[in-house]
Amino acid sequence: EERRAAARLREGEPWFAEAFPLFERWLSGEGAFDPAIVPFFYGRWDDAARAHDARADAECNDEAADVYFSEGAFDPAATRAALARLTAPALVLAGEVDGGPCPDLARRSAAVLPHAETVVQPGAGHYPWLDDPEWFVQRITAFLDRPLTGPSDPADLLDRTPPGNGP
Repeated sequence: EERRAAARLREGEPWFAEAFPLFERWLSGEGAFDPAIVPFFYGRWDDAARAHDARADAECNDEAADVYFSEGAFDPAATRAALARLTAPALVLAGEVDGGPCPDLARRSAAVLPHAETVVQPGAGHYPWLDDPEWFVQRITAFLDRPLTGPSDPADLLDRTPPGNGP
């Protein structure tokens, strides 16, 4: 539903009428991925987005994606527990019109981390550095330029003590 809601934000786009039914079929599993739905992943379907999409086959690692999504790869409880022990500051950035993760999911994900903040990039999709490179760079740079207030040794940024086994 989050992906559908994000897609509906694009109703004013000239490609929407053709792409949305195909997007719905893909989401429901009733149809294959159709290249006509690619604009839903971008905040703007402009020359930069088209060029980025044209490089996708050369720049994507399908073998790694298969492993990433393999059976047993996701253990929500273990993931939440590990993230809750992360002591490093974290920035969770979402594009305003991205369906995965949508801004609400990004906020919920950041809430699991003890030192996280969420920012939503206006008008951005799944590739925010393309949609407004200047905004993206300024926001990331501002986050990275902050002084680290936690452990000074990078090895200490993740508390590796299993839950319940601490002092």
